[in-house]
Amino acid sequence: MSITDELKEYLLSEGATDVGFCRISDGDFGECTYGISIVVHLSDAIVDEIGAEPTHTYFNHYRSVNAFIDSLLLKAGLFLDKKGYRYITVAASQSINKDGWNYKGRYSHKKVAALSGLGTIGKSSMFLHKKYGANVRLGSIFTDCEFDVSDAVRVSLCKGCNLCVEACPSGAIKGIEWSSERTREDMFDPEKCSNYMKNNFKHIGRGAVCGICMKVCPYGKK
Repeated sequence: MSITDELKEYLLSEGATDVGFCRISDGDFGECTYGISIVVHLSDAIVDEIGAEPTHTYFNHYRSVNAFIDSLLLKAGLFLDKKGYRYITVAASQSINKDGWNYKGRYSHKKVAALSGLGTIGKSSMFLHKKYGANVRLGSIFTDCEFDVSDAVRVSLCKGCNLCVEACPSGAIKGIEWSSERTREDMFDPEKCSNYMKNNFKHIGRGAVCGICMKVCPYGKK
């Protein structure tokens, strides 16, 4: 069994929903140029309860799944470490205040997942898993271990659908279809989204979550 298959089987046995592998050329991870995307499927029943605002249950679920992904990232890293490889984890939900607050993490989990062939990106700027749609959370790890990777074909799935654009209460989603050349800012205004959550959902998780665009996205829904 290849180390690619061995690690994927291990992470799936530990509770990951899906795992993908890619090669990156634009990261700041030194010799760790191979990326691993870890996907965990959110509870559809909890997401379905989101209405005009997020629920307390969703906020707790969001935090719990993020913590679980971070645990899986560490387990993956220790797996690689025992085999003599180096690794760098990027937490499931962590913003880095670099050059002023910019609502970005160290590297895009969505990009790693898309490059790994696990799905694409919607007009909402959310990752859409090929089976579970927007109802997922992501984590990423980078390593110098060489994995079996292939060039994934990534295409937009949204076409004429604008449900997330119409449902977003902040007006942060611009309605632009994703392509590999587009940046997040081309499609989405993270400051508008964040400010709306802080001003309107402070009574639920101090305004840290929303989830309305995820709730209305039809892709992957049964």
